[in-house]
Order: sequence, then C-alpha cells, then structure tokens
Amino acid sequence: MVGLSTDPRRPSHGVARYLVSAGLTVYPVNPGITSWEGLPAYATLADVPGHIDIVDVFRRPEHAPEVARDAVAVGAGALWLQLGVISEEAASIAAEGGLDVVMDRCLAVEHREVVGWS
Repeated sequence: MVGLSTDPRRPSHGVARYLVSAGLTVYPVNPGITSWEGLPAYATLADVPGHIDIVDVFRRPEHAPEVARDAVAVGAGALWLQLGVISEEAASIAAEGGLDVVMDRCLAVEHREVVGWS
C-alpha cells in the first residue's frame, strides 16, 4: 500500500486495517515511516520483499505516474488507484506494462462486495 499513513483518521489506515483483518498481506510503503501496526514499512516498492499482487495507491494523482512506473518495474500484478486518485497517465503506464488497472475505486469496498467480508 503506497502512501499508508500511521494516522488512524486517514483512509489508508482504515483500508489497511480492513485488508489485514481479512487475511491479506499488506506491505506499507511510505518513506516517512519505519513500521505500521507492527509491520515493517518500506521506503519504495523496490524495497518490498517478494512478489506484489496489487499496488494500492493512496497518493495524490500527480504522483500516480511515478508509482505506476515503479509498479511495472517490480512486476506487480495490478495498479489500484484509490477513490479520488484519477490519473489516465498512470493507468496507461501500468496497462502498457502489463498490469491490470483499477482507478477511482476503494479496494476495501470492492473486497467486501466480492468476498462478503465484514
């Protein structure tokens, strides 16, 4: 999760807590933190150990193209731009790099809809 905040009032914090409670692995990516809820945090996607299925982005749209390039570089499976993160450039970069792309949707909401987790 790129842009994960330690502030419990931030949407990224709530989404990450939901995903962890649903049994998913979350890698916090934020150069400003060293850990989140007991998980080690990483400065960049390239620092994350192992394969990344979904790069969930909680950054302003102007930062999304850079994140998309990083997601392609690490061989992620998908780029997920959260609610309000709209970047056609990032979507094009990711799609051209072979990633699935979701834009302006909440991963937690979609997970609940598909899996029925609450």
